[in-house]
Parts: sequence; C-alpha cells; structure tokens
Amino acid sequence: MFFNDSQLAEIRNLILHSNTITVVTHKSPDGDALGSSLGLKHAFMSLFSKQISVIVPDAFPESLDFLPSSDSILVFDVMKEKATEVLQATDLLFCLDFNHPGRVGDLEELLRETASRCHAVMIDHHQQPEPFVKYVGSQTSASSTCEMVYRFCRTLGMQETPDQFTATCLYTGIMTDTGSFRFSATTPETHIIAASLLKANIRHWEIHEHLFNQNSYSKIQMWGYAFMSKLVVLPQYKTAYISLSTEELERYNYQEGDLEGLVNYALSITGTKMGVLMSERKGKIRISFRSTGNFSVNEFSRANFEGGGHENAAGGVYFGKLDDAISKLHQVLPQYADKLNA
Repeated sequence: MFFNDSQLAEIRNLILHSNTITVVTHKSPDGDALGSSLGLKHAFMSLFSKQISVIVPDAFPESLDFLPSSDSILVFDVMKEKATEVLQATDLLFCLDFNHPGRVGDLEELLRETASRCHAVMIDHHQQPEPFVKYVGSQTSASSTCEMVYRFCRTLGMQETPDQFTATCLYTGIMTDTGSFRFSATTPETHIIAASLLKANIRHWEIHEHLFNQNSYSKIQMWGYAFMSKLVVLPQYKTAYISLSTEELERYNYQEGDLEGLVNYALSITGTKMGVLMSERKGKIRISFRSTGNFSVNEFSRANFEGGGHENAAGGVYFGKLDDAISKLHQVLPQYADKLNA
C-alpha cells in the first residue's frame, strides 16, 4: 500500500471528522482523472455518507459525460466563483492523478493556498511527485490512479465489489489508462480488480461504446487530414510526429477530447520507437509523447519540453509558435539517436 498504517488511520479519521471534502484533478481531464475523482466521490458516499465536491480546471470530453455524477463537476474555467468558494471552505482536499500543482493550470495558486491551509492528500501514479501536501500516496508502478483509489478505498472498508456507480467510474479509468489493458503497467492485480468491478454488473460494453465509438464526422475528417498531410516520419531517429495548428483544429470544429489517442497511431508505424503529437491551443503548444521499450519519454519531456509523466507516456508544453516547437524537436533528437536506435 502507498500509505503506511499510521497514515491510513490519520486519513480515515480526517474523512470521518471533515465537514467539507473536495477532490481536484488535472487540466484536460481524461478517463483516469474523472474516473478516480468520481469513483472516490461515490465510494465515500457509500462508505461514510459523505458528500464530496469535484473540481476540474477546464472542460472534459463529452465522451465522459456518461460517468455517474459528471453533471455535478465544477469546471473552474467557467465556474470560478463557485469553485473558489468550495475550496476556501474545504476541510480535506484530495489531489488525484497529478504529481505537481502546475498540472492544474490557472487553478494552481488557489490549490496551493488550499493545500497549505487544510489537510491534503495526493493519490497519483506519475513519476517524481512534488510533496506539496502532507499525505503523498505515490505508486509509479500502478496502472492508473483508479487502481490506486480502489485499493485505498478497500483499506477504508469498501467491499471487494463496490456499488455500481463507483465500479463504473473506476473501471473507466483503469481501462483508459491501460490502453484497454494492453500497456506494460497492466498486471495480474489490475485484471483482478477489473474483474471485481465487473461483478457490480456495470455495462462495460456501453463504457467502451461511449469512449471509442462516438466520433463526430468532423473528428474523423481531422484524423484523416492528420494522417494524410501532417504525419512526419524520421526513420533515423525512429520517431514519427503529427502537428496541428489552431487554424487546422478550428477547420475541423475541434472539441475537447478529439485528439485523444491520435499520438498512438504515430507510434504504431513499424520501426517507430517514439510518437509525438503537437497541437496549438490557447496560445501554447501542447505535446503528447508515447514510446515503446526502454526509451523514457518522461525524461525526454522533462529535459526539453517542461513536462513529464510515465516512462512510455508523457506530456509537455512549448510556449511559442508551432513551427518553433517542431524545430526544437528536430534540434534535440540527434542527442537521443543512440537511445532511440538501441
């Protein structure tokens, strides 16, 4: 367990005696971020009859609207006054699926203030967590934060098979963060937990349908354009990248979540060891990295693009023009030629 017995006892006591509990997750929330946040919310409702507020920094994909209680989430970008009021009144704060307060964007200052004032808990599986809270639950070997939340709630008394709402949320996060159970962090325990969640009679086929088979016509057009016109392969570095400007995204009516999974297709090209997706949004270049084998995109992103994450999946950012971000990628790749070609 990522908390020791003493910490678990203290956290349990805090849960029991807190009047207001709030969960915050990272910007551009994905299935694991929302699944762990809403899963914790429903688990605490069942275990302790506690109401929990969930705050996200910005909008989440429509494909995650099906998650139970997603309509109760406070989106900081559009509900700043209400979200601020909730955080300022919070007794106990849970920070889920992020390892650094910088991952919450414009919410960072308020989050730091809240974490310094009240009791705060982190549950996360990304590398090199910053200890900005008292209770740091970090396990980089975990397949997902949802898997960690499941095990955490089990220590608090949750049944092996939880209620259907909790199970739906946690299964969603585990499935998405494991790439439908195909990534290397997927372990026998991951499958055992997933089996326990399935016993709650969740409609797992509908979860898959919501996540992967609800694509808009404009999204399919954008992906086709990305493959045909914006995919660049650099065989000397075993790298492939896709870049999309703001104008190109707007041309295809980009909606939050439309780029999810696109970088994996760059990586899927035979002989490729690193896939990169660069997209120009809100005045900066957001970057997704994926790799195979022992090439660490976590280290690559930290060293060059102010990011980080996992060994084979990481994010980054570039403040400037898209062309300059592409030029920087070309500039730094020769330094990693040996590792990429190993």
